[in-house]
Amino acid sequence: MRFVFSALLVMVGSFMALAGDWVELSEGSTLKDWTKVGGGANYVIEDGVITGTTGPGKNTFLTRGPFSDFVLEFEVRCDPELNSGVQIRSHQYTKETPQESKPNRMREKGEVYGYQCEITSKTNRENGCAGNFWDEGRRTRWLDSTVKAAEKQAVYKAGKWNSFRVVAQGSRIRSFVNGVPVADFEDDRDASGFIGLQVHSIKSGTGPFSVSWKKVRIRELTDGEKVK
Repeated sequence: MRFVFSALLVMVGSFMALAGDWVELSEGSTLKDWTKVGGGANYVIEDGVITGTTGPGKNTFLTRGPFSDFVLEFEVRCDPELNSGVQIRSHQYTKETPQESKPNRMREKGEVYGYQCEITSKTNRENGCAGNFWDEGRRTRWLDSTVKAAEKQAVYKAGKWNSFRVVAQGSRIRSFVNGVPVADFEDDRDASGFIGLQVHSIKSGTGPFSVSWKKVRIRELTDGEKVK
């Protein structure tokens, strides 16, 4: 009995140690741990870089998870003509569902909804910025109204590699773009869900366009942990 108890303590200690470790999500040569949902964009991985290229249909997402409280870091480079983002704590509709912000619009079974950290390449955008959060497929609005789009948009470098850091802890969600704080807000809609690398849909006759991610890693947070 004493042996069993000691073994359990070792297992718990190992679990607690692992809980705070970084997990690399863009290593290797395959995307076998990821699941593609949505439209017809194509994703490949080469030398630790995941690249999504536009295709037919609606927005496409390369998903993994679920995750609850975490720090997510990645670098991203997006064609200036393309709009992209990374979903966190997100889900798919299990049946045809009215969109909350526009009840007359029906969201199809399988469509993605939830928090999306914006990756904006178009420097002339006025309604939002890289690092703010869009409520994809549900409320369809920006979630941090305090973000000054024109000021913060300048932080993002169109067509170049940009570093992102997202902290989701309880109801508080924050983002940093190239080391600069952008969004910081409270929302209790989703405590857990998948992350998803988005390739936005494009108009027929345009493209193809691509967005690439590298050094994608996540660290799940322990209860009560303080994160700057």
